[in-house]
Amino acid sequence: MEIPAKKIHIFFIPLLFLILILSGCVKEYGSEDTENTVDENLIVVGVSQVGSESVWRTANTASIQNILTKENGYFMIFNNARQKQENQIKALRSFISQRVDYIVFSPITEDGWETVLQEAKEAGIPVILIDRKVNLSDQSLYTTWIGSDFYKEGRMAGNILDEYLTKQHRQEVSIRIVVLQGTEGATATIGRTNGFNEVAEAHENWLILEQADGEFTTAKGQEEMEMLLHRYKDIDVVISQNDDMTFGALTAIQNAGLTAGEDGDIMVISFDAVKSGLQLVDEGLVTADIECNPNQGEYVETVIRKLENNEAVAKLYFVPETVFTKENVKDALEKRTY
Repeated sequence: MEIPAKKIHIFFIPLLFLILILSGCVKEYGSEDTENTVDENLIVVGVSQVGSESVWRTANTASIQNILTKENGYFMIFNNARQKQENQIKALRSFISQRVDYIVFSPITEDGWETVLQEAKEAGIPVILIDRKVNLSDQSLYTTWIGSDFYKEGRMAGNILDEYLTKQHRQEVSIRIVVLQGTEGATATIGRTNGFNEVAEAHENWLILEQADGEFTTAKGQEEMEMLLHRYKDIDVVISQNDDMTFGALTAIQNAGLTAGEDGDIMVISFDAVKSGLQLVDEGLVTADIECNPNQGEYVETVIRKLENNEAVAKLYFVPETVFTKENVKDALEKRTY
């Protein structure tokens, strides 16, 4: 008699964790692979996160960990890929071999997932993508995607820039723009770039001088901004595709003896809207911050509960987001937890 796949992991995972305990390989909860015994009534979920490259990513991870708890009926195995796709593929294959009930992961880049996701499909394990998307010829290899409309975010940045330039009566003046992009090939980078570029192309007076890869980190953002300031003497606007790069860019601007802000030398528009980013909006150093909502855990659980009840789920779930400026940032700052 064939044993159902969902029953196999009930026996296999406790044995696996006994081996890990005896070998001293069990890690602290939330750092790598998690804890000890599995109750047969728990839903087992393997989660692979890109890494911990930003304040936003930390908040995104917390939203998943805080909802996939034993109290809520889950056993979560968590893996930090540390920005390496090979680590993430290895983690996914580990989840498949452990016969988890669901796989949740944020892909580092869009390409290179066809083989491992085919393996998950053959094992009968639904895959839930969060934050970033994958480029596949067969869309049935994943069940659903939860995240931000990055293309819309890019257009939001372009539209808010247009509003401020109009207010300053600079519609006919040449506007010199540099863009600090995120990780090459990442969904957020692609969407925000395409959305902003589409708005920019509709303005003949907007000149994008360069789009540099800041890798979504503060250090790289500062490094790239320093080189851009050395290369171009009259930058009017910086579009920074996340707050962490913005922190580095602002340091570079200050070190160059320039000022940031709507009334300063360089206008800065950022993305993510973490609390420290919103504080810069409140101080006037950042003109606008486009929200990227990291609280995706509740959506993950909603999808899993639907699947557990054999209910249909949508292929895409967009989380709600807004644009923060000096006019509306106060209320958001009081409520921000990340």
